[in-house]
Amino acid sequence: MASHFKDGKKLKPFVSRADRIKIKENAKYRISAKTIIGRSLLVFFTLIICLLILLFSSLYVVVNGECTPLRDRLVLSAMQASATKWLPSLFMPKQTVDEIVKASYVVNTDVISLDEYTASLNQKDEKVIDKWENAIDGILFETVKGSTFTGYVLLVKDPSRLFVGTSSDFTKDIPGKNIFDIAKKEDAIAVINAGEFSDPGGQGTGNNPMGVTFSKGKCVWNDTYKRTFIGFDKDNRLIVTEPMTKARAEQLNIRDGVSFQNGNTLITNENGSISIHYADNNTGTAQRTAIGQAADGTVILLVTDGRSASSLGATKNDVIDVMIDYGAVTAGMLDGGSSSLMYYEDYFTKYSYDESTLDQYQKRGLINKYKAFTTPRRMPTYFCVARPDSSSIESQD
Repeated sequence: MASHFKDGKKLKPFVSRADRIKIKENAKYRISAKTIIGRSLLVFFTLIICLLILLFSSLYVVVNGECTPLRDRLVLSAMQASATKWLPSLFMPKQTVDEIVKASYVVNTDVISLDEYTASLNQKDEKVIDKWENAIDGILFETVKGSTFTGYVLLVKDPSRLFVGTSSDFTKDIPGKNIFDIAKKEDAIAVINAGEFSDPGGQGTGNNPMGVTFSKGKCVWNDTYKRTFIGFDKDNRLIVTEPMTKARAEQLNIRDGVSFQNGNTLITNENGSISIHYADNNTGTAQRTAIGQAADGTVILLVTDGRSASSLGATKNDVIDVMIDYGAVTAGMLDGGSSSLMYYEDYFTKYSYDESTLDQYQKRGLINKYKAFTTPRRMPTYFCVARPDSSSIESQD
């Protein structure tokens, strides 16, 4: 291109035909690129909106249709997690949601004599008694399968090894610890999550427990909340009751225990009778944590996976059934959802796991599959298993 002047004024540069063609082609290309990007984004967001509409429409049809069992399961599953409690109210009146939740607390108690109960257990395949000779660390580790869940069980023969580990002394409102840090702090060989704590919006930092809490023979927390209490007395018996006060706990000689909401008593053993507290209307599935004790003192620790295609989660009755299978005469539910965690030091070596199949947390000792958008939660309390020593091992033989 060349510039020209006329009467001292600069004219527009001369553009050859070939240059004009190139300029038009480049402009056409630039316009096409912008158009492609714009249209691609439009298609993407349109697709997302369509999927959301389809999802919400499907949920609306389900929760307002005639299939009430499916509706109730979806509602109760959503209500299990702090972050999704608001979801059911988008599709139905709050009164309906409240009625579904209220019905889930209705308990149908089956009562059977202890003799009949133990006799029926003896007729089943002996899962506990015959396997102790293969135990590692005085612990048996097993995986269980249900129709909608995968669960993990640790059986601890010596109940005196169970204690409540705490993240702090709860006097300075310090954030809780994750399960790996608590195992290190308490020098525990195995750990599961334990009691309730404040969790606004699913973003709680686990500073302090809720409900009466005992650790290593001392009451470390006592507020106004009355909850289901799950703990051990000084005779190493598992006590599950509701509600519990500090004064009552001291009368029962509680040494270690935590509290978790209400209605989480699963199996009780009183006056020679076993009471099994089924909740037939509580059909919500979730990750679950529970603790039980067999008649011989063996402690049963259970955690289930959830929120995945391969393991949607367990119902309350599912947890009861697993506890019965392992001979529990006492059992209680602990905090669940994304709080459900089970740690067992170096289990993958002890049980010959293929480490390439484990995620980053499992390689650190977490047994279950952690399903959340954050790192494993910080919590104030855990049930810990002390390392075996020579005296405890000798007492088991």
